[in-house]
Amino acid sequence: MSVIYTWIGIWALLDPVAGALDLGWPSFSVAIGLSVISEIGYSEIAGIYGGLNFCIGLACLVGIFKRSIGIFLIKFITFLVGSIALGRLLFSMLPTTPTFMNTFFIFEVSAFMIGIILLFLNKRIDNEVL
Repeated sequence: MSVIYTWIGIWALLDPVAGALDLGWPSFSVAIGLSVISEIGYSEIAGIYGGLNFCIGLACLVGIFKRSIGIFLIKFITFLVGSIALGRLLFSMLPTTPTFMNTFFIFEVSAFMIGIILLFLNKRIDNEVL
């Protein structure tokens, strides 16, 4: 998760710069289906997608070395991706809305399931130690 979230954060932070410098990267905003029509739009992508994902990725790196932070982050990310997937599912139930099935949804459900499994295994290990 550290690598994935850090990379997404860097990609979103550098999105406007990558286009101007012709780094050969696909556009972040195009990849997620957004059209940026003003400078504040780039600021929102940098803040919400860039800053948030980058910091989650760095926190996951810290969690590798500090167990309590790692367990907290597994809980946080499991809640986060589960909530996003649920939002996509609920939105798809409204009349005339597009399907929720896409690669982002598959990632979210997969990360949610992995998180649940890790939390279950952690609970079993904690119970065995006691």
